[in-house]
Amino acid sequence: MNDLQENRESNESTALSIMIAATFTAEHVETSIRFWMRELGMSARVGFAPYHQVFQELLDPSSLLATNRSGVNIVLVRLEDWQGDHPSAQENGAMERNVRDFIAAVTSAAERSPSTYLVCMCPNSPSIAANRQQESLFTAMEDRIVSELSEVNGVEVVTTSHLAAAYPVAEYYDSHADRLARIPYTPVFSTALGTMIARRLYAIQCVPHKVIALDCDGTLWNGICGEDGAEGIEIDAARRALQEFMVRQHDQGMLLCLCSKNNEEDVLDVFARRSDMILRRDHITAWRINWNAKSQNLQSLSRELGVGLDSFIYIDDDPVECAAIRERCPEILTLQLPKAPERIPGFLRHVWPFDSRKITREDKERTVLYRKHIMREHVRQQSPTLSHFLANLGLQIDIAPLTTEAVGRVSELTLRTNQFNLTTVRRMEAEIRQLCRPGGAECLVVHVKDRFGDYGLVGVLIFEARADSLIVDTFLLSCRALGRGVEHRILARLGEIGTERGLRHIVLRCVPSDKNRPAIDFLAGLHDGVKESFDNGFLIRIPAERAAALSYHPESGNGAYEPPAPESGSPVSAAKSSPTVYLRTALLSSIPDALYDPELIHARLSQTRAHPEMDNALAPPRTHVETKLAEIYSDLLGIPEIGIDDSFFALGGHSLLALQVLSRANDAFRVELDPTILFTSNCTVAELADAVLKEQVRQADPLDMATLLQKLSELTDDEAQTFMDKPAPSEPTKMK
Repeated sequence: MNDLQENRESNESTALSIMIAATFTAEHVETSIRFWMRELGMSARVGFAPYHQVFQELLDPSSLLATNRSGVNIVLVRLEDWQGDHPSAQENGAMERNVRDFIAAVTSAAERSPSTYLVCMCPNSPSIAANRQQESLFTAMEDRIVSELSEVNGVEVVTTSHLAAAYPVAEYYDSHADRLARIPYTPVFSTALGTMIARRLYAIQCVPHKVIALDCDGTLWNGICGEDGAEGIEIDAARRALQEFMVRQHDQGMLLCLCSKNNEEDVLDVFARRSDMILRRDHITAWRINWNAKSQNLQSLSRELGVGLDSFIYIDDDPVECAAIRERCPEILTLQLPKAPERIPGFLRHVWPFDSRKITREDKERTVLYRKHIMREHVRQQSPTLSHFLANLGLQIDIAPLTTEAVGRVSELTLRTNQFNLTTVRRMEAEIRQLCRPGGAECLVVHVKDRFGDYGLVGVLIFEARADSLIVDTFLLSCRALGRGVEHRILARLGEIGTERGLRHIVLRCVPSDKNRPAIDFLAGLHDGVKESFDNGFLIRIPAERAAALSYHPESGNGAYEPPAPESGSPVSAAKSSPTVYLRTALLSSIPDALYDPELIHARLSQTRAHPEMDNALAPPRTHVETKLAEIYSDLLGIPEIGIDDSFFALGGHSLLALQVLSRANDAFRVELDPTILFTSNCTVAELADAVLKEQVRQADPLDMATLLQKLSELTDDEAQTFMDKPAPSEPTKMK
């Protein structure tokens, strides 16, 4: 089996392979990792190396970690485990050698493996912290590991200070379990450690967001700029922290936009006149400041930037606006800021998609690149034809071999690019380096520039010669460069390479998805290609000479050229058809409010693990709504009797099943419940019934409500209760 075939098969495996080696007994973190993987809709296989076999796992080519070809290898290190029970100068020297050897072993293992290595530094026992000399030595050793491994490609490091800051646990050490079984940590700390691992797995594996859209009044500042004026609004400590946080996100490659119901001049006046604004106008890529619905404005921004709604994060302080966007654009990760301003900084720190990644040159320049993209689109709209637009663009296309410095950007493109991506295979940096090592597959990268400036590295080709053909495994192009003939020039270059090597055919492999229609349409337009089907896609076989002669001839008729659509289709239908997307956005928006503290997370884990015990003192349903919800719970969980105070998760339910509860409740009561309720409550029948009633009140016609209240006031208490318990009619009717 060749490298591309082996890599492709491992990529097509549905489960993420998570292999763990530790200097201590670490199996207790599995429960937390599995909980988060399930909640995130990520299928995973978790395996553990034998106790205290870290060096063997890193050095042995047949070890559990070395043979993990399609996942993440996790190494948990407690430095104390490399020191004897009675520290001495000699043993301290041995520990220093262990640290040096560990760094070398991880570096070597990462170079050989297509899987990412995640090294987590775990806290030592309190006795180490109490010894100033020992604490100083251990701190220096950890600093050395972090410093050296942070420079190694394919390796990420979590420090003890990072872990303690994100998930502090006061009682983290279990001396008895450590002495008896080398299990040094309490259950709550194991939950915290597993959560941090899951959080890093999310950052490594999931497609990153690209755009943060920000409300203004109540979000960037306290007050209403249209009423208070630029000098009257307040930039308090919490909003200053929020602005500083957003500037850091900008510097890491996020596009910042404004989406506010305001007069544009009032908002821009704040940016112009307030010198204490940390966030400046030059940080902002685009804005929609008007009185239109925010969901409509976000879709407009999506079209202008050429970025799908599923790449957006929206931040607002208004619960009504947040609910409306969640309903109309569920693909967007919508974050409602906490009411208490002092909680804002901590809230932002627990939004997982904000976690930093390794930054590429394109990340640092992304705002400038997209501003130029917007300028090009304005010129395009004013051009009579596409030919006229391209003739004046001065396009320059450079196709060259992959360099070491560009590996991070290539990985980023495989993760981010959906529209023109023949296979949508996602690859980590380590995987690309392993795949394209000397003697392996070849990789070409595409740089584009025009009279407006540099697009950056926007295209990737991964291929290999086999028999009489050039087999193309990866062919992708950023949406910023589509529709300009760049894709035609790339294929022509492949034809030239094939011809130079005496190969007869170029073979393009395509796996259709719900987003790569532009790539499929491009292949459909290759009239010299022969199509061959396979299990989940098709091949296009083109004579190398014909591919080399390919050029782009846009029609010059009166039809205006339309740029590629954003990378998601209908925002509502796309998310509604994908429970995983729907649940994941709901979970990610709920974590900063409900699942940010180790004790809270551990309590939730205990709920999901609890075996449903039938209580003789079940609290029975009191209303029609509670009765119907209890029937839904009973049907989905297979439990005959449900009490209104029983947690859905304690009864054995999980998030995907809870989403079915929400769907049935919405159908039964004609409401649209916010899915965040699944993660911000115990999900009892009583809590869900209360949410249903509140939503019905919110949706009710004011005239109907007034009539209802009048009617209830004329009834006795018993008559009123009987009236309220009546089932809702099958079709909505107007009250008389």
